[in-house]
Amino acid sequence: MRYFVGLILLLGLVSCERDRSYEPKVADPNFLHRAHHKLTDIIVYDIFSPPVASRIYAYSSIAAYETLRKDNPDYKTFAGQLTELEGIPEAEDTSNTDYNIAGFQAFVTVGKALIFSEAKMDEFVEGIYQEYDSLGVPGRVLETSVAYGNKVAQHILAWSGGDNYKQTRTFPKFEIREDPGRWQPTPPDYMEGIEPHWNDIRTLVLDSAQQFTPPMPTKYDMTEGSPFYQEALEVYDVGVKLDEERTEIAKFWDCNPYVSHHKGHVMFATKKITPGGHWMGIAEIAAKQSGADIMKSATTYAMTSIALFDAFISCWDEKYRSNLIRPETVINHHIDEDWTPLLQTPPFPEYTSGHSVISSAAAIVLTKIYGDNFAYEDTVELPFGLPARKFNSFIEASEEAAVSRLYGGIHYVPAIDNGVTQGRKIGRYITENLSYM
Repeated sequence: MRYFVGLILLLGLVSCERDRSYEPKVADPNFLHRAHHKLTDIIVYDIFSPPVASRIYAYSSIAAYETLRKDNPDYKTFAGQLTELEGIPEAEDTSNTDYNIAGFQAFVTVGKALIFSEAKMDEFVEGIYQEYDSLGVPGRVLETSVAYGNKVAQHILAWSGGDNYKQTRTFPKFEIREDPGRWQPTPPDYMEGIEPHWNDIRTLVLDSAQQFTPPMPTKYDMTEGSPFYQEALEVYDVGVKLDEERTEIAKFWDCNPYVSHHKGHVMFATKKITPGGHWMGIAEIAAKQSGADIMKSATTYAMTSIALFDAFISCWDEKYRSNLIRPETVINHHIDEDWTPLLQTPPFPEYTSGHSVISSAAAIVLTKIYGDNFAYEDTVELPFGLPARKFNSFIEASEEAAVSRLYGGIHYVPAIDNGVTQGRKIGRYITENLSYM
């Protein structure tokens, strides 16, 4: 009931019996696209870490999907398929429930509960309901639909409360030790490792965080000529020989939600979209380009966000098991003390590459929905001052996202290659074990 009172005051609605000639008027998927876009904007504004952002996207998108499928019986419920999810409650007044409105309401209510800047979501929702009113939706229908969306949202939020997220907020911080090869905080801010206990978060489809554990990284050994030394030297060599194309690729896929800049005694930060947020943007592009209706759009968002959520859990499980040192630290200590990577190194261990894992998982899911050769123009980074890039498939895009981390000086090659394999296994497992039709 988060928006109910505000809606009554805003629209001056009065209870009335449903007009028997009324048919749902807001099935336009644009409303759902705009809601997802707004959620991304707020996630960027609030500076959520990539794993936490994936959690926000997943629960919000599942809430919308489960609500909308009540009016689309060809689509299967995720209840009984996603870990510990039970069926959502039924609408009490089905004759006056527009499930398109209810699905929107469920999405924004869950999203609002998981972000910080609630007022930004409230302002957005008020504007949307003014549009709904202008479409001639009867007051009783709008009132009933909003109430049902809120009811579903509370069901999803109660389920989300059992995923161990709140408990992990109180767990110990990552222990910094000087062991050879162990991850150390990196410049310029030397931030502590984020989300060292993310593997304790309940998975949605995977049976555990350890289900697709990759092979161990190359043994740390900076003896000149050793395999690990060669991996570090490769990162260095690539970094000092970057051409314009590789530089553009690295910056396009940077997706670092918080990049700090230091000039003398002045420090300022640049906010960017998260890696998961970029792939949710690609999901939006795919849905719009294909002309997907509201149910297929909701499915696209839900399946993509579920893949991202489980992929982050799997990847972070390995990151804090192997605790591998970053190239920047190694190169500065052993090869060139003045070298800096093109991109700012994120504050968590190196192996495996998060971009490689989550991009590969998302690409597999989107390919399942839209096909192998879905060519599109990726305009997600335009608001952040980066030009669009064209891709012939989601897999092609995911491969570029993965190798971009080598160009950016963020990862050794095994973290990228093994991360791609890990992510594709996750994506395939999800498409084979989570049915929506």
